Amino acid sequence: MDKTIIRNWNERVKPDDLVFELGDFNFKNSAGGKKGEGTMTKAIDYEKRLNGKIIHIRGNHSCNNGCKTPIERMVIKFGGYRINLVHNPEHADLNYSINFCGHVHNAWKFKRVYKGLGHTDLINVGVDCWGFRPVSFEEIMKEYSRWIKRRAKNAQNIL
Repeated sequence: MDKTIIRNWNERVKPDDLVFELGDFNFKNSAGGKKGEGTMTKAIDYEKRLNGKIIHIRGNHSCNNGCKTPIERMVIKFGGYRINLVHNPEHADLNYSINFCGHVHNAWKFKRVYKGLGHTDLINVGVDCWGFRPVSFEEIMKEYSRWIKRRAKNAQNIL
């Protein structure tokens, strides 16, 4: 699987591209850890094989992989949107209409979360949902737009 993800990454990411990685870059096992869980490879050893400049957001499995990123969340302004980047969707911020996240593997790709009178849309950018490859902002937003249209159409059908 590692070889496939590395190949897919380098086919899509150019050396000067900026990549936001939303946690659990690799799951490193430690000596004496559970057999079959994770790898003995450190994050830096994977990074050396990947194109692009990577900004890591800390995930729940990031503590042992060598990333040592202090970033727990980040807000970017891109394509006319302000987007909160966070690993775990439970840490989404309703002050932003869109939160990019990971953590949930392929449980869902898009999800609307309501809290009080507000809501936010969660977009799972984990590789499990996107063909085990990095995905561009444009690709994400194109598919997100389709999802929004389907939601609106389904809401009309209910009425």
